[in-house]
Amino acid sequence: MAASAESKVETENVKTTDKFLLRMQECYENYIVIDSGANLTNKKYGRDLESVIQRAKDAGVMKIVVTGASLRSSKEALRLTRLYPGVIYSTAGIHPHDAKSWTEGYLDDLREIALNPECVAIGECGLDYNRDFSPAEIQREVLQKQVALACELQKPLFIHEREAHKDLLDILEKFRENLPTVVMHCFTGSLEQAEKYINMGIYIGITGYLCKDKSDTGVRKILESGLIPLEQLLVETDSPFMYPNTRASKLPTHVKEALTDRSLMFLQRYCTFQRNEPCSLPAIVEMIAAFMKKRPEEVALATAFNSMKVFGLT
Repeated sequence: MAASAESKVETENVKTTDKFLLRMQECYENYIVIDSGANLTNKKYGRDLESVIQRAKDAGVMKIVVTGASLRSSKEALRLTRLYPGVIYSTAGIHPHDAKSWTEGYLDDLREIALNPECVAIGECGLDYNRDFSPAEIQREVLQKQVALACELQKPLFIHEREAHKDLLDILEKFRENLPTVVMHCFTGSLEQAEKYINMGIYIGITGYLCKDKSDTGVRKILESGLIPLEQLLVETDSPFMYPNTRASKLPTHVKEALTDRSLMFLQRYCTFQRNEPCSLPAIVEMIAAFMKKRPEEVALATAFNSMKVFGLT
């Protein structure tokens, strides 16, 4: 009997060791990355969110900041943090497209959501003069209310900006004395604009948009120039949007060659133009690293650390 019990213990120890070695092997194969912006409350994930999150973990995405862009999605993002504690965190904000829907009760509602520790930022808020779904004047009013809330709670600002660079800077300047950390989400602007943000200490979030950028002064040029220090860089998928099309004809050869089979497997098997997923993040990291002429492991580690620091992730 004693020999049998001893054999059983030994077998269990071997199983435990095998599991540990397998986990170590997975860590070795993966980058450790954090998706600092994904819209997982989008209805496109309504049927298989559990699988989407598991794929992200399998790809090396350890944590995901789920964006709140309306009152409804901010509440839903907070609910997801309870379902996936330690993996999902949330933000609370009103997107500029929805600024016209703002009512006075919204500010108290956002404050209530944001006071939860799992809610790590105010936003997605900002200005968008490209589509003008809400009048510019209302966009500015609603943004100022949310900036004031971020200052009050001292939580980071998660900012969306399209063709409204100067007006955004003017608003941020009004709150300069008490402004918390600012993240420029899904940056698509110019080198000159990026330089101004960086000089203000603002963090720059880069997505798969770099695959479609063809301008001489856009995201690719910014990365190639080394303008963005690693200490101010974040990586995000903006899922289900901003699919990183690694087959884009204008994507430089050396960037395509930097993509590993493992990252491409997750990207090409599970992501499409219609629905991007957080598991595409390693491919985005590899492309960013190729443009910056850095090792992908270095970019992955630095951006993960930045996300932990900016959002206070645990």
